[in-house]
Amino acid sequence: MQIKNFLFATVSFVVFAAGASVAEPFRLVITDLEPPLVPNSVVDIAQAGGYFERAGVDVEILRVQQTPMAIAALQSGEGDMANVATESLVQLVAQGAKDLRAVTSPNKALPYLIAGKEGMTLDGLKGQSFGIGRVGSLDQTLSTKVLADKGVDVAGLEMVALGQPNIRAQALAAGQVGATTMSIGSYLALPGHEKLPVLVGVEDYYKAAPVVSKVNAVKTATLEKRGPEVEAVIEALTLAARDMAKDKDAWAKAMAPLRPDVDAATLDTLGAAFQTSWSVNGGIQKDELAYTQDWLYQSDEFKGLAKVELTDWVDFGPADKVLAKIGAVEGADKVSR
Repeated sequence: MQIKNFLFATVSFVVFAAGASVAEPFRLVITDLEPPLVPNSVVDIAQAGGYFERAGVDVEILRVQQTPMAIAALQSGEGDMANVATESLVQLVAQGAKDLRAVTSPNKALPYLIAGKEGMTLDGLKGQSFGIGRVGSLDQTLSTKVLADKGVDVAGLEMVALGQPNIRAQALAAGQVGATTMSIGSYLALPGHEKLPVLVGVEDYYKAAPVVSKVNAVKTATLEKRGPEVEAVIEALTLAARDMAKDKDAWAKAMAPLRPDVDAATLDTLGAAFQTSWSVNGGIQKDELAYTQDWLYQSDEFKGLAKVELTDWVDFGPADKVLAKIGAVEGADKVSR
């Protein structure tokens, strides 16, 4: 299958610690077309900061638009690991895909908020349009639960598929939709965001929907053929996350050259907000993933789908090998097996 619209980032050739050279780079697929203003930016930080090189893996980042293209790239062999919505991965496995496994999560809980157009309130959302990425997308399913918990008549909303968060944000600023979901980074980076009321803040959003929203998945064949590289990627991302968690200023400093379009004050604000969000122990923990799976099966999208076991779509082995090497640390990403 030919996957279009890839944006390739070139990285230096590196040599494995064992001394054997890699014939081709390890291709990591992400759904951010530029370094994102969320903890998932740890992927770009790891590349720019030499973490992959020090872990002994030559990584090539492939950028695509949204989870369906990331999964298509993974399944077709265009990518070796892909950052995808947990919901989409579990759906595929429930529908019969036997060869996909989540192995880490660089950014398990996206710092979402719901913002309204100028003058909007939660009560005023009734009958309004609500911007989403696509029908059935992660932002739609999570936001539907959050809004329902806040007493909003979700059935009365007009869901409008607009695509990427920046497009949704622009539509909101122009008053073309009543409200939409975006990360706190996208919100703060939006010119004139001060006029757009936050209807549901980040903390309240996560309390209403405390699920692991994204994971990095690989094919089982990749685990068999390129297991050491999978582990090296997890190690690099975990060590980069630990460095971000140690110093409240580290993320802003790392992101400044990657996102020169964002002012320093915004980066500082976001860096402080992300302090407890880093996947310092690999990001995939049994109790959180079990909760997420249970939540998914309560949604309409999973009605009629075969029940799956956690081991059908998660492999803790690679992350456990990494933690055995670098040790576990204290933090919000508490190890659970």
